[in-house]
Amino acid sequence: MDLLEAIKTRHSVRSYTDQKIQGDTLARLNQIIIDCNRDSGLNIQLCLNEPRAFSGIMARSTNLKNVLNYIALVGRKDDPELEEKCGYYGERIVLAAQQLGLRTCWVALTYSKGKSAVNVLPGQKLLLVISIGYSETDGKKHKDKSIEKLCRCDVPMPSWFQSGMEAVQMAPTAMNQQKFFFTLSGNKVKATAGSGFYTKVDLGIAKYHFEIGASSKDWEWA
Repeated sequence: MDLLEAIKTRHSVRSYTDQKIQGDTLARLNQIIIDCNRDSGLNIQLCLNEPRAFSGIMARSTNLKNVLNYIALVGRKDDPELEEKCGYYGERIVLAAQQLGLRTCWVALTYSKGKSAVNVLPGQKLLLVISIGYSETDGKKHKDKSIEKLCRCDVPMPSWFQSGMEAVQMAPTAMNQQKFFFTLSGNKVKATAGSGFYTKVDLGIAKYHFEIGASSKDWEWA
């Protein structure tokens, strides 16, 4: 499964089995996290066999069941790009997990930070987490906005931009709002976040999707 196929098949999953993440799958997942931390300067952590963070009423009320493992997205409080980085590199891990046969769900509020096993160093912040594990289902597809509502071009839309925006359409976002907008001017692509909670995280996710879908060398970020 390549990354584009991972985008197409990956949907949020809220209920997990008791099967442990181990062996080669665990080794590869850990390596992906190491690579993302190296590239981003974040302090992303994998918490395994730790149910306390999702043992509260909020988790149960949103149908998060049997969450035993999660990825904690942690970074410096003073990093102006913290939210976008968490979205971009978090989605990089999410899609790699999909390739490994694991299922995931982005979680912003319905877990207990105080009960989590995350190690947050002085000057750092735990922004959000991603539940991860094995599931009996593949989840359900979310509703997408049309490409016309997500972008604007000053020229006839090139095929690579079309492909990039088709990948953006499938990006998971907070409340499925997709509050981002892409603009093509010449060969430069500008991506901006709308207003609201976690929209910069959503932007990071969408930008990673665009890079996978566009794949062409004929463009660059504005």
